[in-house]
Amino acid sequence: MIDITVQELKERLDKGEKLNLIDVREHHEYEEYNIGATLIPLGDLPSGLSELGHLKNEEIVVHCRSGARSGNAKMYMESEGFTKVRNLIGGMLAWKAEIEL
Repeated sequence: MIDITVQELKERLDKGEKLNLIDVREHHEYEEYNIGATLIPLGDLPSGLSELGHLKNEEIVVHCRSGARSGNAKMYMESEGFTKVRNLIGGMLAWKAEIEL
């Protein structure tokens, strides 16, 4: 699936859409700043996928600090049968730069 921009995600959140957001950063990063996603650090994703099985055919937006870890998470999730995974382009760095001006 095509990745998602911070602008598109912000618009959808502002409309009140229920989105499946997964943050694959570490606990300390999440505690410092988050946008309300479910935290599943990238290293915990293989064991954490069992919690997400009901979302295999639903859109899931994954994000991290810059988009690199979430890009890996997207590839892994797709290899495990998730069909609609989107990576937040630029991650939280882009979110802070573009949304929280």
